[in-house]
Amino acid sequence: MNTNLLLFERSLGNLRHDAFAGLQTEKLLKSFRSTFRVRFDGGERVAQPSARAGTSSRALVTYPSPSVGAEDDERHSIWAHQAGVTALAVERFEGRRLVSGGADGIIKLWDLEQCPNPNSLHTYRPVLSVPRAAANSTAGHRFSVTHLSFYPFDELAFLSSSFDQTLKLWSTASARVSGSFDLGAKVYTHATSPIAPHLLVACATQHAAVRLVDLRSSAAIQSLLSPGQTGSSSGAVLSVAWSPIHEHVLASGSVDGAVRIWDIRRSNALVGLLDQEDSLGILHPGRMPAPDASTPATPNVIGRGIRMSAKAHTGPVNGLAWTDSGTHLVSAGHDRRVRVWDAATGANTLANFGPTLRNAHVGSLTMFAVPEGLAATRRDLLFYPNEGEILVMDLHEGTIVTRLRGAGPTVAAVAAQRGERAVRNRVSSIAWRGAGGSGSHTGGVMGGRNTPGAIYSGHMDGQIRAWMPQLEGLDDEAADEEEDGAREKKRKALDDAFRSLMGRRP
Repeated sequence: MNTNLLLFERSLGNLRHDAFAGLQTEKLLKSFRSTFRVRFDGGERVAQPSARAGTSSRALVTYPSPSVGAEDDERHSIWAHQAGVTALAVERFEGRRLVSGGADGIIKLWDLEQCPNPNSLHTYRPVLSVPRAAANSTAGHRFSVTHLSFYPFDELAFLSSSFDQTLKLWSTASARVSGSFDLGAKVYTHATSPIAPHLLVACATQHAAVRLVDLRSSAAIQSLLSPGQTGSSSGAVLSVAWSPIHEHVLASGSVDGAVRIWDIRRSNALVGLLDQEDSLGILHPGRMPAPDASTPATPNVIGRGIRMSAKAHTGPVNGLAWTDSGTHLVSAGHDRRVRVWDAATGANTLANFGPTLRNAHVGSLTMFAVPEGLAATRRDLLFYPNEGEILVMDLHEGTIVTRLRGAGPTVAAVAAQRGERAVRNRVSSIAWRGAGGSGSHTGGVMGGRNTPGAIYSGHMDGQIRAWMPQLEGLDDEAADEEEDGAREKKRKALDDAFRSLMGRRP
């Protein structure tokens, strides 16, 4: 429906303000497109070739200049991280700060409000940069950054994890390390509770147990291991996610295909395992054991009728995300399946996302559901990085709303310690830009002060790409400019033809 008609209906009182806002937001959510007007330059440049070496062998990622005139032929080779972008995070209070991590261990901080108008040409440059750490130094990371997140109650602190087996706490203002924790195993991802007063950070590592790090005591105080797990029988933990409504509830996904639910207050912390074959849930009357005087008031996992061999996926589970309301948990695995679970019962909702999903990376997969209630139809949308594209899907129906695809090579050459290496140019991380998100993961409203909405994606070719909704006024202006350009070309062609016929053409 046209915006002018909606405004007219609202002025007549036929359309409530919240309904009008929902319709407009839903239109924005479905109109995200890649924008080449916004780029991220980390300050890294191609080494100049010597006379002996000839031309450089690097396969440059090039972008045509969006300006007009002689600059149309200019080609730019800029990177946010020349070795590849591996992690992104946007703070959810103002939606202003973006932090990025690279495959070389470098961390950079960006101010998203450097550009007052995101529809104009602008190249972002980092306000702070943390170089790769030297051996035996805790001032930075030595290897690839695997995950980044802002502290849930204060945007002036953020956390990073890395393949160098450490979790680090940083000051956003100075980009200095406030705390460093050696976990003795590769750290794939970490998670903090958005509502809990405790300062526990759950870490998914190469070890079979989920590690909990207490920022107060600077120690790993607890390891969550389910009954029957001995040593590394279940393999590494690839994903963790805290419930947004229960401060002590944590979900974890492992290489063995299991999604485990934990209550960290209990001595036997395991609450349940999600079962892909269970569409009823553990609290369904037909699943509950018969009451028995010998059964304790709080039955254990086996007493609840949960199979200890239950699997959520037939492959490693490397992606977990809660909806902001906490009613559903979303999991993704190497079996190319995304499953949606009822958080109250643990039932598989049987949402079918089709055969188009791709997921083969060993590390953690970042996906998110947009804040519930933004759309007028109350449809929950899931943003999923699908190798070289981002899929926007209906969370409960599994249908694809739109595909976000940008320019770039399928295989890119990136900087490495010993020259260059070829990597598949996949989407390594995505981040939602929202603001005012107290008690939510992504922010209660879309965008920040200078944009109605934005998604940022990190790519293994070293680029950070911006995706923004298309506004009606801008589309009309672009169409008018194209029409004027077409008229000018036609007028010039007719003038040239007339001059040629009259013998006046030089």
